[in-house]
Amino acid sequence: MEEAGFDVRPTESMLMVQQLARDFAEKELRPLVMKYDESQEFPFETASKLGALGFLGATFPEEFGGAGLSPLDFSVLVEEISKVDPSVGLGVCAHNGLCVSHIFLFGNEDQKKKYLPDLCSGKKLGGWGLTESSSGSDAGGMRTTAVKEGDEWIINGSKTFITHGSVGQTFVVLAVTDPSKPHGISAFILEKGMPGFSAGKKENKLGMRASDTASLIFDNVRVPAENLIGSTGQGFKQALQVLDGGRIGIAALSVGLAQGALDASVKYAKERRQFGKPLSDFQAIQFKLADMALEIEAARLMTRKAAFLKTQGESFTLAAAQAKYFASEVATRVANEAVQIHGGYGFIKDFPAEKFYRDVKLLTIGEGTSEVQKMVIARNLLNDFANTR
Repeated sequence: MEEAGFDVRPTESMLMVQQLARDFAEKELRPLVMKYDESQEFPFETASKLGALGFLGATFPEEFGGAGLSPLDFSVLVEEISKVDPSVGLGVCAHNGLCVSHIFLFGNEDQKKKYLPDLCSGKKLGGWGLTESSSGSDAGGMRTTAVKEGDEWIINGSKTFITHGSVGQTFVVLAVTDPSKPHGISAFILEKGMPGFSAGKKENKLGMRASDTASLIFDNVRVPAENLIGSTGQGFKQALQVLDGGRIGIAALSVGLAQGALDASVKYAKERRQFGKPLSDFQAIQFKLADMALEIEAARLMTRKAAFLKTQGESFTLAAAQAKYFASEVATRVANEAVQIHGGYGFIKDFPAEKFYRDVKLLTIGEGTSEVQKMVIARNLLNDFANTR
């Protein structure tokens, strides 16, 4: 079945990746989900195993140590991981979709050869520094600066809410290089160990607790001129393109989390008995499960359409925003219904519904809030209307 050139049937490659990721999630993640959630430890051993499987260099060429998977393959990978532990899925998305993607898309050959092999193999974890305490969606409020001095850039400022902020080694950091321009921002590659570069506060979060989130601090960090990605002033445009791709990952994460919550709800409804029969026999519960399944499938198709467009090299900005917005909102509704179906058991940590409920809220916030996605969608709609008149 095809529509607008998009075949909804999974490819052989997608099925292979799906099974590999599913087996890994069940064997390696499920037994440890609550351990890491309770302790807020970063699962270093898990990250190492993800690297060994090629999951931390999923869509990048083999010449740089990547697995050479398509964006469609990656969407399936993230979905399967996130069905079991969304916090691990978040790490996979941030590493691949932000840090490594930025270097691959906009770095020169020397930068790719120097940094990508260690990142793709998982020897080093990557982070991406855009958000600050005073600026998030409003990149124009960025205060981190980079000043050229000889053959170095001196960076001062800080970033907040950075995935892998404490545990990562290689970071792409956005900084203001020309304050006279609205988006006079440039991107640089920084490595932990550079004098003046350190991790700040590690956040104590509602959900996604095994995913490391911390601030980054830059105190007169001297960065070699060759670590500038592209040319000065290109950072903002680069970041927008990186975020487009990253949103497909978050959409896939949302689908995975929602599917995990639905699976747990079906299992519980079939096992739990009320008034002498399984909960699943009650029409009220059946209707909830039906609505959950329907919305998840719609979100999955939207996500795979966006991934398909990216695979084909076509424009996917609108599709990615639509998928991220819809899938994250669906995941929120599904996680809420999962708790409702579980009743009192949905409120305790012995059942997975509670963790899905806590994890899901980040998805309507991270990599552009739902409100930002609606702005992107509306802007595209209005531009298309203007161009057809």
